Amino acid sequence: MKNPRRMMIVVAGLVAVGGLFGCGREAPAEKTTAASGNAVTEAVGQAAVDAVKVPMDKARQTEGVLEKSAEQSAAEINKGTR
Repeated sequence: MKNPRRMMIVVAGLVAVGGLFGCGREAPAEKTTAASGNAVTEAVGQAAVDAVKVPMDKARQTEGVLEKSAEQSAAEINKGTR
């Protein structure tokens, strides 16, 4: 029989070479899928902006209404004291 140590080295080398060839990279996906993914990302981003912006706009409108109400209340109080 041949030297077992030499046989192990050959087998290990063959396994290593087979592993290198077996681990090939996949072909990259088409560019159209990346573009549609980008559109989805932009839509989600815009939805997030709208989710913050709409309540802020409503709060600004409410603030204006409250200021007018406070001015009216102050005017009524001033009328009552005169």
